Amino acid sequence: MDPARAARFPLIPGAEPPPVVASAEGAHLVFDDGRRILDAGGGAVVTNIGHGRGEVAEAAARALRQLDYVIPPWATEARVALVEEVAEHWLPDGFERAVFVSGGSESIDVAVRLARQYHLASGRPERHKVIGRDVSYHGATLGGLAVGGHDRRRSGLEVLLPPMPKTSHHDAEELAKVIEIEGADTISAFIGEPVIGAAAGAYVPPDGYWESVVELCHANDILVIADEVMTGFGRLGTPMGVDALGIDADIIVGGKGLGGGYVPMGGVYTTDDVAGPIGEAGLMMMYYTFAGQDMCCAAALEVLGIMRRENLVERAAKMGDLLGRRLEDTFADHPNVNDVRGLGMLRGIGLVADSSEHRPFPRTAQFTEQVVASMLERGVWAYPSGSGVFDDALLFGPPYTVTEADIDQMVSVARAAIDTVAAQDAS
Repeated sequence: MDPARAARFPLIPGAEPPPVVASAEGAHLVFDDGRRILDAGGGAVVTNIGHGRGEVAEAAARALRQLDYVIPPWATEARVALVEEVAEHWLPDGFERAVFVSGGSESIDVAVRLARQYHLASGRPERHKVIGRDVSYHGATLGGLAVGGHDRRRSGLEVLLPPMPKTSHHDAEELAKVIEIEGADTISAFIGEPVIGAAAGAYVPPDGYWESVVELCHANDILVIADEVMTGFGRLGTPMGVDALGIDADIIVGGKGLGGGYVPMGGVYTTDDVAGPIGEAGLMMMYYTFAGQDMCCAAALEVLGIMRRENLVERAAKMGDLLGRRLEDTFADHPNVNDVRGLGMLRGIGLVADSSEHRPFPRTAQFTEQVVASMLERGVWAYPSGSGVFDDALLFGPPYTVTEADIDQMVSVARAAIDTVAAQDAS
């Protein structure tokens, strides 16, 4: 493609036109100049079953030949079958209620509204605040940015965001103080990712953190929302991230892996204990126009079916452990890596100017962005992440189908890119 045409694509003009992707297969993207790029980031930690699966395209085509647009409140075979699939095979016991939308940001918006409606229906209209964490990302809607704590993605937009309380990403005792200061009778829900993805490069909280958070919330009639947009549907080597960390959530949000990158999908899942009072009170949950589009539900059904038939959740656990070991072996004593972290097929490394002093790079250095660009020149895509105290981090979230050779390539390329950029910055 002519670079001038490609440059017309971004809303905000950049110094360089974006890459043009011509095709994709397995764990690789093919650029229009012929370069094969190993997708070590799974795009934006989306791709799970691998690229180019004809079965999904066929399922979508069959659905589209039968139905096009059906308003979201009406049932179709694909919609009902997808509710059955996630309830029977992916979600914790008791999660029987579901709604499907077009992505993670919409899912968060629905979850926040759902928590508010639950308290309204239960006679607690004063409960409206959602406690987020100081390091977090919950989507790009104004509501998601309000409950999130990603400093760079909130930057300049704060004036538009309703104020929501924040607590520590690792210290449950701070949550108790926030609840006391804010007043439990004003709080609707607490929201957190089981493992923090885009904001912290696969940060896993300390043992006991989530148990204490859930205990505190439930003791104060505060709903627990597990944001599983990244961690759900096998990413941590378990059906959902709540299974990996033992989280007793009231509402689960899951996007990305639900559609595997083939269709834009998100979902919100809860129990009759939460959804029942809303229905009994006759309160409304307004839908999005393209929520749960029939073709998207049919494609998501096929994605989840492939994962179960091919035991890809178990494979994510196995290959994720291998990826973690390779990262540990390669970066254990690296002067620019202060931490290797993550679970399953969601792994990250923290990048610093000096690991012995835990000294970060200045934000103006854009070290992570430089590393990602250097990796891309070497044929590997990884996801740039980080905010706040985790300001520079590299995130790996490849398809569950990656091979050992793929893992070796992504780790060795990351090492070469970090070394090269660090040497350039030091000169």
